[in-house]
Amino acid sequence: MPLLQSHEPATGALLWEGEESDVDAEVAAARAGWATWASRPLAFRIETLRRFANIVRARADDFADLIARETGKPLWEAKTEVESVIGKVDISVTAYAERSAQRRHDSPMGARVAVRHKPHGVLAVLGPYNFPAHLPNGHIVPALIAGNAVIFKPSEKTPATGAFLVDCYRAGGVPEACIRLVTGGPATGKALAGHAGIDGLLFTGSARTGLALNRQFAGTPEKILALEMGGNNPIVVWDTPDVSTAATIVAQSAFLSAGQRCTAARRLIVQDSLYDGLMAELTALAGRLIVGAPHDSPFPFMGPVIDNAAADQLQEAFVALLTRGGRPIRHLERTDPDQPFLSPALIDVTEVAERPDIELFGPILQVVRAHEFDEAIAEANRTRYGLAASLISQTPSLFDRFWSGVRAGVVNWNRPTNGAPSNAPFGGVGWSGNHRPSAYYAADYCAYPVVSNEADAARASIGIGLRDA
Repeated sequence: MPLLQSHEPATGALLWEGEESDVDAEVAAARAGWATWASRPLAFRIETLRRFANIVRARADDFADLIARETGKPLWEAKTEVESVIGKVDISVTAYAERSAQRRHDSPMGARVAVRHKPHGVLAVLGPYNFPAHLPNGHIVPALIAGNAVIFKPSEKTPATGAFLVDCYRAGGVPEACIRLVTGGPATGKALAGHAGIDGLLFTGSARTGLALNRQFAGTPEKILALEMGGNNPIVVWDTPDVSTAATIVAQSAFLSAGQRCTAARRLIVQDSLYDGLMAELTALAGRLIVGAPHDSPFPFMGPVIDNAAADQLQEAFVALLTRGGRPIRHLERTDPDQPFLSPALIDVTEVAERPDIELFGPILQVVRAHEFDEAIAEANRTRYGLAASLISQTPSLFDRFWSGVRAGVVNWNRPTNGAPSNAPFGGVGWSGNHRPSAYYAADYCAYPVVSNEADAARASIGIGLRDA
């Protein structure tokens, strides 16, 4: 088997290496074991996942250190990711009880209607590198609670975190057959997604891959497909006297996690009269943000992007915007020629005639000036994506118009575009998802409803349409 390696973005040091997995063998193991897990009582599965949460809690420091080193994100942010992994269990238990609970209704003639849910069987989970524990865990925990077996393939850029996570499930008591780890590159992921032995795929990643998966699954309607993809997310600043606070919210939206969040703000749409003041505040704030390695002191606000290839692509994209007529407000700078550290960048693209509708997955914020609020909403909707959008304004009526007019699955007011709560649904429209919202609504795609008409004794008669005996 080919050897897979993971390197620390901040240092380039080798962190992990291992062989690529045998997909056929992993699927066979899951198929052989899932029915036993599904037959266990729900209370047993829930208790097992709670033990998993306790294992993660006991290993939290080591887990956060590994996530920070493998992704390059600051240690403080890695710690919040581990906390989200732990908290996902109780949230998923509550969500399953609310959205997949057994229900009974009375029916005529002493019968009843029962609604129960069944697991799909063997589900594949493809995870991303930006939140290599929290995001796949958001699929895996509800899938296991529902009674599915899971085959988890982490991103080839963060396999060490994936291996650590799987070890925690097993230490908590999830049977080895029911939580399988597949490591490998894109070809391995494609083989897993197309394998006849899986009953569905839960995906978090780029729109490009998600669109390919959607086409691939078009001929298999019997398999569940949940796509959580990216966004070209707008944040609108309009009719607000506090441009300092607005700049802070914009910076959090655009530059947290080095811009490597699917909900990160990619486009700032600002009222003409607020432009100069907001740009002054935002430029000054961006210049103060500390970019550094995960364990630096003082803590950095953001670390590097995931690797040098990603940094190169972002630099090329910034130059492309310049050549199209973009006006640089703050240049994208490579602070270390050997590692993928990038400074926060701002570029005015108001005069760019054809703005590319792409997800620049890094710390680049494009700025557009607008004269009228309807123009701002139209600009916000000028995208095939539809994940997150936010309005910063002191006028409630403007938010009513924004909420009604903007096309997105997450629509915020005076809050950043990112940081969606786990106790609410999370998902987008257009190229951001396929109407299978995750987070609290993940229970919906981890089990399917079964309706039963039931009676204790058989009773039947035909009262019309019979000849005389």
